[in-house]
Amino acid sequence: MSRTILVVDDDPTQRRLAQAVLEREGYAVVHAESGGEAIDRLTKGGGADVVLLDMIMPGMSGMEALAEMRTAGVTTPVIVLTASGGVDAVVKAMQAGAQDFFVKPVSAERLLVGVRNALQMTQLTAEVGRLKKHVAGRTSFDDLVGQSAPMRMVKSLGLRAAKSSIPVLITGESGVGKEVIARALHGASDRAGKPFVAVNCGALPVNLVESILFGHEKGSFTGASEKHLGKFAEANGGTLFLDEIGELPLDMQVKLLRALQEGEIDPVGSKRSVKVDVRIVSATNRDLAEQVRDGRFREDLFYRLNVFPIEAPALRERREDIPALVEHFVARFNVEEGKRVAGCATETLTLLSGFDWPGNVRQLENAVYRAIVLSDSPFLQPHDFPAISGVAAPFLPTEHGEGDREGDREGDREASDETSEASAVGLPPLPETPIRIIDERGHLRTLEEIERDLIQHAIEVYAGHMSEIARRLGIGRSTLYRKVREQGLEGVLKEAG
Repeated sequence: MSRTILVVDDDPTQRRLAQAVLEREGYAVVHAESGGEAIDRLTKGGGADVVLLDMIMPGMSGMEALAEMRTAGVTTPVIVLTASGGVDAVVKAMQAGAQDFFVKPVSAERLLVGVRNALQMTQLTAEVGRLKKHVAGRTSFDDLVGQSAPMRMVKSLGLRAAKSSIPVLITGESGVGKEVIARALHGASDRAGKPFVAVNCGALPVNLVESILFGHEKGSFTGASEKHLGKFAEANGGTLFLDEIGELPLDMQVKLLRALQEGEIDPVGSKRSVKVDVRIVSATNRDLAEQVRDGRFREDLFYRLNVFPIEAPALRERREDIPALVEHFVARFNVEEGKRVAGCATETLTLLSGFDWPGNVRQLENAVYRAIVLSDSPFLQPHDFPAISGVAAPFLPTEHGEGDREGDREGDREASDETSEASAVGLPPLPETPIRIIDERGHLRTLEEIERDLIQHAIEVYAGHMSEIARRLGIGRSTLYRKVREQGLEGVLKEAG
């Protein structure tokens, strides 16, 4: 999903210039002619990811608009623009809550770097907030990504269940995010901030299940060199999440049932029971009712756990949530890996939304992670998801120095041949780009201007890999280097590399 930039300036020419630069990079641009119009958009609907705010405007000044935005609780990063760059103006803008400060006229490269930095800071802040809530046990249903009908049902049921201590059984395929729902249940309840302890019952060693769940006393068995509390005691006052509950051995099911009914546990080797106050949330990807019929799961325990069932939908049943999930994972992995991927190309998002995802959200998460690590372009391309698209990444050979004129002509012929070969094997084309052929006055732009935009876009998409750029444009490397110099694109090439 493309990021939205709000350009606030009373000068329509300045708005159009900023729009041309930003749209060429793939951002969506909206306009506001005054500070009041910008505040209305940010507070009453529409919103934006970054605001470019002119300081000098009739009526409400940019500084007044910025102050009112912050007073209204708008946290969107703001980059202020002004014709004068005095120190006092910079200090005041930063004190008022500006993210960055540009002196007009600002170069396209500086503008794009400022917007990218502002978006990255937003992602960092959001990730820090998410981690803090996760650690503090205060994840809520607002943190669940997705507004599809199945997810709205999950959130509605979860909020109702969170208001009591009723046992909840979360069902669904592997990878749908059952633990995330369990954490939201805990964070939305009056036990928020108390311990949230997760146990994967399918991963417990058979001979240690009782000790891990209920604890043991020192010396109660060989190897018990010290006292162990157990998961029930660790979760005392909070929530115990029993994942893959259908994997629990039958003999342990009896002891678990007693713990649930009596509210007390019997640690291994202990002479007395221990009272615990624990809210139980369990989950399974199996059909427990069928296991009950087959005698592999106790019927009384099943009814004890299945008081309030919540079914987590498979990802193929909530395809409309895929763009939001991809955006969430891109932002997260940008922070973790120090990358600056802006999002997905349109064709990539269409590809991901049409895939069935048998591994559900976990599979999507891992696919985006891999794509982020390997991607060299601002937007994720189909070849960044080869297992899904069936398209291999373009081959990027080692760069060589510039040759003589004859070598340049030979390079031109090679690049043309290689372009045909690349098309034959189905390598992905350049993504759609809003390169304009008409200027602001409605006249055709010159070939030189259009060529410059095309070369700059190719440099950015292919991360400065000159052999690949030359191959895509159908020219030799030496010709490309000459055009880069003539068009003054050395700075763009250096930044992309």
